[in-house]
Amino acid sequence: MRSLLLQIAATIKINLKSLPQRFWLSLSTVVAVGLVVVVLLSFLAMANGFRQAVKGSGSEDIAIVLRGGSRSELNSTISRDQIRLIEEAPGVARNAEGKPLVSAELYLVVDGLKRATGTKANLPLRGIGPMGAALRKSITLAQGRMFEPGSNEIVVGKGLLAEYRGFELGSTVKFGTTRWTVVGVFEAGGSVFESEIWADLPVVQSLFNRTNFFQTVRARLTGPQAIAALKRYNDEDPRLKLDVKTENEYFADQSSNTTDLIQKLGWPLAIAMAFGALAGALNTMYSSVAARTVEIATLRAIGFGAFPAFVGTLVESLVLSALGGVLGAGATFVFFHGLTASTLGESFTQVVFSFTLTPALALQGIVLALVVGLVGGLFPAIRAARLPIVAGLQG
Repeated sequence: MRSLLLQIAATIKINLKSLPQRFWLSLSTVVAVGLVVVVLLSFLAMANGFRQAVKGSGSEDIAIVLRGGSRSELNSTISRDQIRLIEEAPGVARNAEGKPLVSAELYLVVDGLKRATGTKANLPLRGIGPMGAALRKSITLAQGRMFEPGSNEIVVGKGLLAEYRGFELGSTVKFGTTRWTVVGVFEAGGSVFESEIWADLPVVQSLFNRTNFFQTVRARLTGPQAIAALKRYNDEDPRLKLDVKTENEYFADQSSNTTDLIQKLGWPLAIAMAFGALAGALNTMYSSVAARTVEIATLRAIGFGAFPAFVGTLVESLVLSALGGVLGAGATFVFFHGLTASTLGESFTQVVFSFTLTPALALQGIVLALVVGLVGGLFPAIRAARLPIVAGLQG
């Protein structure tokens, strides 16, 4: 056994030392595998960034109430009478004055222009009342001030400002026939709220002719466990029959379809490219075996077995692929990690998010690279192991 291990180690060392002799061919394999990893990891980082932006917006002690059967705020309607019932519900927290911490809101779609392309995009305009910002975590004003109640003033999320033109502090924008002044820019810890525009609820209702209904209600709970009492209260009152979820549940549902779609695009594309890289790896390793025919035969003639030749060739392929995997992961981090983008969410409005590459995702890319190296080196390794000693020496 010790002799076999020494033979394997010696063969691996010889193979790796000979790589400079096939520099350009080896480099092409490393680059091809690296590109496969970049494609895969860019999609995975996109999906992960979107998921974190949406799910990171949620809280266990905030309830979201929508019309029964509504998957998003855009197609939900809630009446004033229902809001009053929610304000009286068990489990809803109250402030020092005894007022329920409830925010009835309106959610509309307005047009915006992307900075990069100048194309139109659907942006969310949210009408909120005095409790609106208070019922969201990590909201801070980065520039300017909050809008004045009763005025045509808006505040915009930092993420939206970065991706869309015309929303700079002090700018005037037009939604429909009405002009609005941007008086503030807010941060929300990179959450989905940074993709929104906020305005005074009564003004939005009046100017968009939505005076008789709302679309969503947010309520602060006395604690995470209070959601059960609120759901029971909703189910038992025939005047309600609404959908009640915690923010965490709601945003997890909102992110699932989009992240699944991104991943379902990324993996097939990466696998399709992997076949191209696999062809390159096979070509490289067959060329490596052909170039080392005399060397392999000589080793066999002096007592080296077939198995060390097999392992040495396979390790060479794995090393090249591992280098490609590391190169691809590094390139993805440099060029994509932190990159800001936007895509349509469940409400058919743009959600701004940042690509987020984690070590776990990078490991997935490197594993894919190693699979390419394993398959690409397997058959050349078998050929090296079966190489006839006489034929090799004659060559």
